[in-house]
Amino acid sequence: MGRSPLLIFCNTTTASSFSSRFLPLSSSSSSSMLRGGISYSSYLNKLRPIRGGGGGLRAAITTNVNAFRCNCTTSSSSAASSSDTSSPSSSSIKKRIVSGVQPTGSVHLGNYLGAIKNWVSLQNTYETLFFIVDLHAITLPYEAQQLAIATRTTAAIYLACGVDTSKASVFVQSHVRAHAELMWLLSSATPIGWLNKMIQFKEKSRKAGDENVGAALLTYPVLMASDILLYQSDLVPVGEDQKQHLEMTRDLAERVNYLYGGRKWKKLGGRGGAIFKVPEPLIPPAGARVMSLTDGLSKMSKSAPSEQSRINLLDPKDVIVNKIKRCKTDSFPGLEFDNPERPECNNLLSVYQIITGKTKELLKNVEI
Repeated sequence: MGRSPLLIFCNTTTASSFSSRFLPLSSSSSSSMLRGGISYSSYLNKLRPIRGGGGGLRAAITTNVNAFRCNCTTSSSSAASSSDTSSPSSSSIKKRIVSGVQPTGSVHLGNYLGAIKNWVSLQNTYETLFFIVDLHAITLPYEAQQLAIATRTTAAIYLACGVDTSKASVFVQSHVRAHAELMWLLSSATPIGWLNKMIQFKEKSRKAGDENVGAALLTYPVLMASDILLYQSDLVPVGEDQKQHLEMTRDLAERVNYLYGGRKWKKLGGRGGAIFKVPEPLIPPAGARVMSLTDGLSKMSKSAPSEQSRINLLDPKDVIVNKIKRCKTDSFPGLEFDNPERPECNNLLSVYQIITGKTKELLKNVEI
């Protein structure tokens, strides 16, 4: 038999590090590599500090854009073809997309329609990196053994949904220590006022209580910015609820570029120019925000206490049918989109629309 697909995260990820008990920054991180065989220790060595005078954050992260370009390849064939081309034209360089899903709870329909389903089509057009964001998952209380199992399960779901490791790079966030290292550097340039404005932090801290909230929940957006900026991402697929975090990422990239790039530091011996590429949001036209089956005003969530509120991708067929039959609707006759008084109706139609691929016009008179 061939290798288990779960072991094809990275071509060089070992079975022992993959199956080991979860530890966010374990020894396996030092040997983790992107697909294509370039170690992250070698990758980080490409960071060139400014010559002459100064150190700290500026010396640690200042580099030109090309030095930050990810050295991964999406397939051995593409690596071979690129080596045959001495000077590829700019039109041959694909834009890069980075995205990930937390391995907490069960991956549900909202995760699939809002993220993973779109990845499958994006991997054919863009240079794509999809990872399991396990470091984000520990911002709230967790059980280490269950998180390790959930990480493997999430990876399997990626592959089962159509993510192709010959086209996309797939890896575990904590296996790449550069994510946490860059986060610390970016934290030094992030105003605390920016973090205090994050809506998700306010909502989650209010639910958990101030005494039970860790600092990581507050600095979560900085780690997200690190995930994106580390790879000089061009586009980031985001749902409506993540737009604020991406805006902070863009602001942080521009702040670092202003503080530690440009002519000012070039005069001091640095390379000058932009340090980070400022990413753009990529929001799908439909299915970007799938709502709860029990509350059309709340997003479908892994953390919701009721299993009835979501359709998990691993739910048996009869369970899914039962959840659809029991989902909240309203007393109005007929079906219609975009009526603010009928959020549950709009949610069901939106889900049906994205699954079938039909237009709103075709679904106006449909009977579900």
